Amino acid sequence: MNNDREIFWEKQSFVVITDNTKPAMKYTIDELNNRGKEVYVFDLSANPDKGDIKSIDDIPDNVENAVLGITTSDPADFVQALKKKGCSNFWIHWRTETPEIEEMRDPGIQIIKGKCPMMYLGKDFSIHGLHRSIAKFTGKY
Repeated sequence: MNNDREIFWEKQSFVVITDNTKPAMKYTIDELNNRGKEVYVFDLSANPDKGDIKSIDDIPDNVENAVLGITTSDPADFVQALKKKGCSNFWIHWRTETPEIEEMRDPGIQIIKGKCPMMYLGKDFSIHGLHRSIAKFTGKY
C-alpha cells in the first residue's frame, strides 16, 4: 500500500531547492533525473551549477512538487512563493524544518517533513535501501 510519501514521487515535475548543505539533495536530483522526471534545480549556494535556476521567478508555473533541503534560509518563505506559482506538494528534508514550517497550516498544500527523500528514492541495495528496511521494520516508514 502506498503512503503519501511514496505517492509524492509519482508526480512528473519537481523543483529541488538546495544550498548544498544536505548531500542527499544531489542524490535526489540524480535519482529524479534517472527516473525521467522533469527537474528544476534552484541552488542557493555560492557555486550553483550551470543551468540551475537563479530565482523563484525562473521556476515554471504549476510545477507539481517541491523538495527543499536548505539550512541557510527558511524553507517556509519558499513554500509560500511556490504556492503562488501553483505548487501544492512540498517535501522538507529531515532536520531542515523551521518553526515557521512546523506552524504552517494551509489546507491547500501538503507538507511532508521529517524524512530524507532518499529513504524513498534510494535503490534497495544501498545505504538508503537499508535505512528504508529498518524504518519499515520499526514502523517509522
